[in-house]
Amino acid sequence: MNEAATPLQRLFRILVTVGPGALWLFLFVLLPTFLVLLASFMSRGPYGELSGPLGFHNYLRLLEAPYLKAFAQSLLLGALTTLLAALLGYPLAFYLAGHPRRDLLLLLLLLPFFTNFLIRVYAWLVLLQREGLVNAFLQAFGLGPLGLYPSFLAVLLASLYTFLPFFVLPVYASVERIDWQLLEAAYDLGARPFRAFLHAVLPQTYPGLFAGSVLVFIPAMGTFVVADLLGAGRVVLIGNLVQQQFGVTRDWAFGAALSVFLMAFVLLSLYLYARLQGERGLEDLV
Repeated sequence: MNEAATPLQRLFRILVTVGPGALWLFLFVLLPTFLVLLASFMSRGPYGELSGPLGFHNYLRLLEAPYLKAFAQSLLLGALTTLLAALLGYPLAFYLAGHPRRDLLLLLLLLPFFTNFLIRVYAWLVLLQREGLVNAFLQAFGLGPLGLYPSFLAVLLASLYTFLPFFVLPVYASVERIDWQLLEAAYDLGARPFRAFLHAVLPQTYPGLFAGSVLVFIPAMGTFVVADLLGAGRVVLIGNLVQQQFGVTRDWAFGAALSVFLMAFVLLSLYLYARLQGERGLEDLV
């Protein structure tokens, strides 16, 4: 039998196994986050550099009307994208799970990810512009041309197209694990189809619904490339403000405050999701 490891040997094993990952997290997650948090309390120097004094003035600027409007637009975009993704993606997940060639359909669902993100966004720009394919189709029925680009609608459509697979896949994973005997039991007890679905099937897909909603809402709210290209300055989201502060404006302190605010909102969303999943388990929802 091997002798018990000494404290020094146990420490060495911990450093070898956990050390590289912990070092990576410290250098590329914790340290940058701390530096951004520190910068958010600083001020903008004469040439855009970070300088004193320290204070909460950058966070107080978040209460000004332009920034509140950008945050409201970001929330609206995230909420509408999530709602439309649920309306389209929920039945699509059931269709994929029940289709005999679901592997092929899943591949088609993921196929756009093999194309560069910017190319996909530019494709929407080509489709929605005044001389684009969508307006040409509408003109054939005497409905166009419409001002689809640049607009909030264009940003919404591109966001929905981009993030829809992030909703479908978690719901699909939940549908795959559904116990259909509960549905049969509901029918045996006299439940009508809608009521049986509502009480026997829908609760079993709550984990996928919650996960899909978080995966769509957070990136849709924080996106800036889609709003930059398809909004053309008319749609300003909080992600665009962060980009402007670190780019053209060169106000890194205020940009850091915007970033910290966005990170705090994301962490709050993840915390609420964890609480909902932890405290209201599947047994409580059925």
